[in-house]
Amino acid sequence: MKEEGLTLLEILVTMTIVVILASVAMPLSKVSTKRVQEIELRQQLRTIRSAIDTFKLEWNRDGDVLIGPVCVKNKLTCKDVTSQYGYPKSLNMLLGVKLTGEEATVRGTTVRRYLRVVPVDPLTDKPDWVLRCYRDQPKPSGWCGEDVYDVMTQSEAAALDGTKYQDW
Repeated sequence: MKEEGLTLLEILVTMTIVVILASVAMPLSKVSTKRVQEIELRQQLRTIRSAIDTFKLEWNRDGDVLIGPVCVKNKLTCKDVTSQYGYPKSLNMLLGVKLTGEEATVRGTTVRRYLRVVPVDPLTDKPDWVLRCYRDQPKPSGWCGEDVYDVMTQSEAAALDGTKYQDW
């Protein structure tokens, strides 16, 4: 009479193969997760920087000289929401600026928006970006509080390519 089933040796060989495959897959999933976070970080930085650039084009000023088209039409608001260089005074300015000039009456638009919400930093899971002023050094030790020229992540970790996330 012949018994059917697996021998102990067959089970051990199968288990060894499964363990080897799992040990290869684990590091790949960690790299994959980190790569997704890096892509999200680049997208969020691009979104915020694009909003800052658009704000600067529209609300630009050089000291007391109003240059940007929206700034010229909203003279009272311009000095309240921009620094002397034309950059927004805070990230919240990108969420909405109340218009006071002729544009508000002509177009019926009372608020100019550049972002719907401040994006979340995928590395910290919070909207806690490091802010940089126009006159700050590339690696600021602190935010001057005058304007928002650039943003970077709070994370001091290194990316897959070896660069620091804060250098992006």
